[in-house]
This record gives sequence, C-alpha cells and structure tokens, in this order.
Amino acid sequence: MEKIIDLKRIETILGTMIACADENGICLLEFSDRKALPTELKSISRYYNANIIQGENPHFTTLEKELTEYFEGKRSIFTVPLSPVGTAFQKKVWEILQGIPYGSTRSYQEQADILGNPKSVRAVANANGLNKISIIIPCHRVIGSNGQLTGYGGGIWRKQKLLELEKAILF
Repeated sequence: MEKIIDLKRIETILGTMIACADENGICLLEFSDRKALPTELKSISRYYNANIIQGENPHFTTLEKELTEYFEGKRSIFTVPLSPVGTAFQKKVWEILQGIPYGSTRSYQEQADILGNPKSVRAVANANGLNKISIIIPCHRVIGSNGQLTGYGGGIWRKQKLLELEKAILF
C-alpha cells in the first residue's frame, strides 16, 4: 500500500503557508513563497516513499487552531504532534530549537554549545536552515551573535515580524 502525505494551504497574517502531515504529525509547515519549498516537498516524498496529495488530516485541525492562537498572541507553546524529516543530527538541532523559550533569542554559537559541540556552529546553522517546520520548530528565534537577524527561509521581514509578535528583546 502506498503512503500518502496530506497537504493543506493555511492563510496567516504573514502570508499563505503550506502544511504537510502523515499519521504521526506535521512534517512540513512553510510559507508558500519559500524558494526551497519544492525541494523540501521532494525530500519528504522521497523520505517516506509517499505521494503528497492535497487533503484533510486530523493534525491540521490542531495545527490551524494553534497557529491562529499563536498569531493572536494567545499561544506560546505548540502541542500539535510533529513528524520531522531529517538526519539524526538535524533532529537533535531541531529539538534544541524547540527548547528556546517564546520571546527569547539565541545565537547559532549558543545552539552549538548546548549541543555540546562549540565548533559545530556552521553545521548547526545549516541544520537550522533545513528545518521544514517553521514557527513550531522556532528557527526564527536564532540570530547572529552580533544580534543581526541572519538568514531565514521565510524572509528576514517575517523573522522580524515573528520576533515582534513574541515581543522578543533583540540585543
């Protein structure tokens, strides 16, 4: 039997997002104008040897409710189950990302230190960039050690808006 990954478009105040989910949880949440989106969809399809088809999934109900609450400033923690696609190292980095509290920021260096490998800054930054579940795995909370809003797949302006929404104090 062939595996199916469900896909849905979700409208947010920062633009249209594309969500994908399997039976275990959300495996993608990206802004629809992200350049890497076609590549990410292909990698999920390959990883699961599955077809991605527009359709409903019980996880979308939770996701949409929690995203709405987040954008209204009423939710700081997500409970929707995730099913991230990546290497063991990437998953570890994404786990650490999820540990950054709402309204806080960390540098790539601090992320590498928490990982227990201070020299892995570049690998950590790379894994951050490959995160396919934006907002819930909050890569927008990672900034350059100089306080700069460095690269964000959804666009620097969105990163800024997300941090403003969370009232993060940028140093």
